[in-house]
Amino acid sequence: MSADEPGTELEPEELERRRQGLEELVELMRPAVQMDGGDLRVVDVDYLTGVVEVELQGACGSCAISATTLTGGVERLLRERLDWVSEVRGGVDDDIDPFESAALGRGAYVPRYY
Repeated sequence: MSADEPGTELEPEELERRRQGLEELVELMRPAVQMDGGDLRVVDVDYLTGVVEVELQGACGSCAISATTLTGGVERLLRERLDWVSEVRGGVDDDIDPFESAALGRGAYVPRYY
C-alpha cells in the first residue's frame, strides 16, 4: 500500500485522540518510575502503525529489573489501554555512568552492579 492510497492517513481527530491518550498514559506511569530514580521518555511514535518507542532513563540504566519494567509495566499498559498500539519497542539509556545511575536509585530499585 503506498502513502497515496486512501486509508493510509489518520483523520486529524483520531490522530489527536491517539496523541492525547498516549501523553496521559505516559504521565500516569512516569511517577512510579521516577520514585525509583528513573524516568520514562517517549522516543518515537508511529500513530498510523501503532509502534511506540520508549526509553528508561536515570537509575534504570543500572537497575537489574529495567527489562521487566519495560515489558511487564510500560508495554503491557500501553497495549492494554490504548487500542491502537500494536508494538512497543524499548530500551534503557545506558549513556549515564553506572555509578551515577546507581546513586539515583531508591525505593524499589534493584542494583545491577554489586
